[in-house]
Amino acid sequence: MLLPMSPTDSLFLLGESREHPMHVGGLALFTPPEGATAADVRVLFETALTGEQVAPLFCRRARRSVASLGHWGWDTLPDHEVDLGHHIRRNALPRPGGMAELMTLVSRLHGILLDRSRPLWEIHLIEGLADGRYAVYIKIHHALADGASAMRLLRESMSEDPHRRHLPAPWQPRHRLAVVPEPTDAESIAGLTSTLPGMAWDAARSVAGEVAGLVPAAVGTVDRALRGRGGAVSLTAPRTLLNVPIGGARQVAARSVALERIRLLAKHADATINDIVLTMSAGALRSYLRGRGALPADPLIAMVPVSLRGPDTGHESGGESGGNRVGVLMCNLATHLPDPEHRLEMVRTSMNEGKQALRAMSPAQVLAMSALGAAPLGLEMLLGRRGPLRPPFNVVISNVAGPRTPLYWNGARLDALFPLSIPTTGQALNITATSSDDRIAFGLTGCRRAVPDLHPMLDHLGDELDALERAVGL
Repeated sequence: MLLPMSPTDSLFLLGESREHPMHVGGLALFTPPEGATAADVRVLFETALTGEQVAPLFCRRARRSVASLGHWGWDTLPDHEVDLGHHIRRNALPRPGGMAELMTLVSRLHGILLDRSRPLWEIHLIEGLADGRYAVYIKIHHALADGASAMRLLRESMSEDPHRRHLPAPWQPRHRLAVVPEPTDAESIAGLTSTLPGMAWDAARSVAGEVAGLVPAAVGTVDRALRGRGGAVSLTAPRTLLNVPIGGARQVAARSVALERIRLLAKHADATINDIVLTMSAGALRSYLRGRGALPADPLIAMVPVSLRGPDTGHESGGESGGNRVGVLMCNLATHLPDPEHRLEMVRTSMNEGKQALRAMSPAQVLAMSALGAAPLGLEMLLGRRGPLRPPFNVVISNVAGPRTPLYWNGARLDALFPLSIPTTGQALNITATSSDDRIAFGLTGCRRAVPDLHPMLDHLGDELDALERAVGL
């Protein structure tokens, strides 16, 4: 008997094609414990493979049935029927075994469709890094879990205790082993970046009793968009080389920076961490597009998932009780301005205007206006082609707060956890940042054809951070 699948989840199966893989992923880097090597970490994973226990989530297979009129549902396999030899892959990097070789491998793996006849996930164990570390790449279909859930699956198999042993592998059943806080930064919202098609469905269910209030909310939202002010809708995004039809091959790039640098910069600039992440991304995009002779005269617009929680509402996800206000904002990235300080000022103003507008709405209105802003992209995802009009926005930029303390897997320290997301037709690049311990990791995921070389953008991110620090006197 099939378990029902939510309409939101089934949309990621319906919208998938060879050109549009719909899985998310994460790349974890581990430093072996003192006195151990990467080979010892590999042995720990090999030992875990000898057991047949598989967590229930990893036993789910997507299927259609005549009884459900062809709708998608979940068929839960007994864990002994899950072929771990298929789902757990082993990879070794060629020499010299640096980040470039690792990114080349992960780029190729991230562009390969998951086998729909099996549970929709893979974990790749990667050795051969020249610096002695060990890498784990996990990918999981968005119908099964969102990006934040995929990252959390890795984190929850770890402990804050470096001396703790006998911890389960990510695919094994687990109890909560470490305190892994939900995102608490007021600018972060996990897992919303790629749930765009389902937002319209959720909005339709939520607004039935608020039809009258939606009209003034929609009028105000469109009016703000016409005047170029921050909000859930934008009408000013220019055409760029990022907003084109895409192919199935992927290009990924990742780098981390010290979180304290960004915190200190945000404090001196009277900005939020997310404002700094957005401005760094804006500067990197400006430099990247200028280098390709493709920088538009008008500023790029980013779609930014945000949480509108008040500071005293706690962490619970009780959206119906009003404690968790979630939406999307369109942020003016000011890529037309050469001065990084001026870009930061415009980014901060755009985000503040948008948050003020959404806070004046009810939760259902926030959801409805967010769905209105994202609807053109959701339609393009389902149709699989770029529409004839200007893009609703140019890039998705998300910032997800992670654990604030070091995490370990059987003594191996988690050094970095890079997020990998989903480019879609008309949106050839996704930028996601996630913090872990004392670092913030930037994961860039793009269509290999539209954005063939993302690595210069990593240097541009660092250059923009340097320029912002100089601008505020750090």
